[in-house]
Amino acid sequence: MQLSKHILSQITGAEVPPASCFDLPEKVIQFGTGVLLRGLPDYYIDKANKQGIFNGRIVVVKSTGNSDTAEFENQDCLYTQCICGVQKGAQVNYNIINAAISRVLHAKSQWEAVLECAANPELQIVISNTTEVGIVYTEESIFNTPPASFPGKLLAFLYRRFEVFNGAADKGMVIVPTELIIDNGVKLKDILQQLARYNNLPEDFINWLQNSHTFCNSLVDRIVPGKPAAPFLRAIEASLGYTDDLLIMSEPYSLWAIETANSKATEMLSFALADDTVIIAPDISLYRELKLRLLNGSHTFSCGLAHLAGFVSVEESMHNEAFASFIQSLMLDEIAPAIKDASIPESKKEEFAMSVLDRFRNPFIEHKWLNITLQYSSKMAMRNVPLITSYFHRFNSVPVRMALGFAAHLLFMRCRQEEDGKWHGKVNGQAYVVNDDNAAYYAEVWQQQKRVEAVATTILSNKELWGEDLLSLSGFADKVIYFMNELMHNGVQPALYEADKQKTVM
Repeated sequence: MQLSKHILSQITGAEVPPASCFDLPEKVIQFGTGVLLRGLPDYYIDKANKQGIFNGRIVVVKSTGNSDTAEFENQDCLYTQCICGVQKGAQVNYNIINAAISRVLHAKSQWEAVLECAANPELQIVISNTTEVGIVYTEESIFNTPPASFPGKLLAFLYRRFEVFNGAADKGMVIVPTELIIDNGVKLKDILQQLARYNNLPEDFINWLQNSHTFCNSLVDRIVPGKPAAPFLRAIEASLGYTDDLLIMSEPYSLWAIETANSKATEMLSFALADDTVIIAPDISLYRELKLRLLNGSHTFSCGLAHLAGFVSVEESMHNEAFASFIQSLMLDEIAPAIKDASIPESKKEEFAMSVLDRFRNPFIEHKWLNITLQYSSKMAMRNVPLITSYFHRFNSVPVRMALGFAAHLLFMRCRQEEDGKWHGKVNGQAYVVNDDNAAYYAEVWQQQKRVEAVATTILSNKELWGEDLLSLSGFADKVIYFMNELMHNGVQPALYEADKQKTVM
């Protein structure tokens, strides 16, 4: 039998939502159906609803893929979250059925229905996760059906709300983007104001946007790889006694840090009371830096290297002594010292790094390295280039493991466009898809330059891509080129050995 609210009374293998959850009003509009949103923000809201705290559900806007939302509709928007791993030395393994989502609307085919949600007086919160490239300014009419960009969609929604409620101050919303960029709330607000002026929207609306809404910077941290591989999925479903097309896996660790000092916004975010790992504070920079640099940064430095080595999952790679040593040394010897925030004590960095290593070794989570390469170049620019330059200027030396990770990035991004329109790379005779907005640029450089030295210097000097000329870091390009040749001619394991032998001098 398939998961739906009609079979909840028959389920014994998972925590089941009470019937009262289905009668709760929609208080949240969420842009995105991805597993991170369902595994973290939606998890907290569901937990709060079950405790009778927040008492509100989520209407979700789907913008990607086809317009089919049947998999949600067929299950009454219910889904199972399997939480597995090790926490504080103890094995954790339990299942919950999440009832936080009320309905899913597709922006392309149901845009008017999305806009109609703006007239709901009980709607209070906007949540989004559209990847790092989602919060960007695009000059477009917000009266398109729908606008192409996420900021365009959100601005159109807020403008409809302004019109419906005649700019009432108490109908402003708390807007919490979870895209992994620094000051995501501030940047989103700036883009909306710029886009409002581009669309010649009334000054009264721009003032309402500025003064009646609370834009919160936020940080989410949980590894949510999504649906497990088919054999594991079948075993889980057999133990549960039902099938679930939306089932997701996640680790036990979770954190949602939301930055605001606004008491009204804090009150509206009452789901935070259900779990002490939702942190609402005036300053979340400590949490952001640790997560962005040590967890996400190490992922980004390692994903291309791991794929070139033939590792499929993060957990698999941690069984390789040389690779596990590389990641640990990368975090403790290079990334941690490069974190600029002086308010974070070294002991806190080490503690967080060691917890990340435990999370990487989680045997229950198949977090695929190839999935981590999504928008690889923008992640490298945003997460890791600041670490490379910070380390170089602080110690006047090249961070060896960062250079190796960057070399692997350049080799991974060697690709060509195939008949399916996608960009493909190849390693050891096996093709893989490069999901990156800059794939065409890398392909062009590799095709024109051909020689490793020319490829490296061309891409490293691209200020538009990195925000600065990385050739200005004396010795960095030479080290990257050295490791590119090492990886191409000898392979990953010898390159790991060379990086360990050279050890960064501090």
